[in-house]
Amino acid sequence: MHKPGKVSLSNGVVMDRLGYGLYKVPADEAHGLSTLALEAGYRLLDTAAMYGNEEGVGRAVRDAVDAGYVDRSDIFVTSKVWNDSHGYRATHEAFDESLKRLGLDYLDLYLIHWPCPGRDLYVDSWRALEELYASGRVRAIGVSNFQRHHLERLLTETEVVPAVNQIELHPFLQQETLRKFNAEHGILTQAWSPLGRGTLLNNPTITHIAAKHRRSPAQVVLRWHLQIGGTAVVKASSRDRIVENLHIEDFALDPVDLIAIAQLNSDTRVGSHPDRVN
Repeated sequence: MHKPGKVSLSNGVVMDRLGYGLYKVPADEAHGLSTLALEAGYRLLDTAAMYGNEEGVGRAVRDAVDAGYVDRSDIFVTSKVWNDSHGYRATHEAFDESLKRLGLDYLDLYLIHWPCPGRDLYVDSWRALEELYASGRVRAIGVSNFQRHHLERLLTETEVVPAVNQIELHPFLQQETLRKFNAEHGILTQAWSPLGRGTLLNNPTITHIAAKHRRSPAQVVLRWHLQIGGTAVVKASSRDRIVENLHIEDFALDPVDLIAIAQLNSDTRVGSHPDRVN
């Protein structure tokens, strides 16, 4: 199988372009699904304090390393500080708690999950992340769901530029302006809900392109993410889908496909708007 490639973050840390996401994975299923993902070839696991499944994810990582088929240095683990832990001291404490639940010595990427502008503490949280990064306990730091105005404030008031901005991104919400801003500042755009929580899988444009390439609709959408220069974390709950989603490197969308998908943009969200989450 040809797996999606890797990308270097602004600080030189290497990350897979396609990762396995654990949003809404129950705690008692996290170990099994993370293990399936690692066995299938995923090397990026994306969890968060809010997901309530960090313990299972960490146990799967430790089991895989103990089994000897992968080194810890080859697995990229992301977690996130939740909205109720914003602020300098609270963010430090939240990181410690996440690392303890994961049972790992370090994280590869730690994100502020939402900016929560109404609380106005994300700059203080970012300063805590800067210290964690300087200590070596996390290899890269970034944000999630940050809009341009949130990022501009960090760029003005803090020292370290976020390595990643993980945002809702899919053909119905293509976020071209934000992606361009991220790129101009060396911030990698990573998509969450890259399939639009499944809303794209029955779209006539997507199903037509899938039939043309003899691929699944999910494979077409994930391939689109890679060809626009992005990265993504995708969830699946069966072995076949976990493997299928990873198998997207041996075909390419042509210019006609890309134009058709570009026309699907309607700025339609399946999640919340970042300015309204507090």
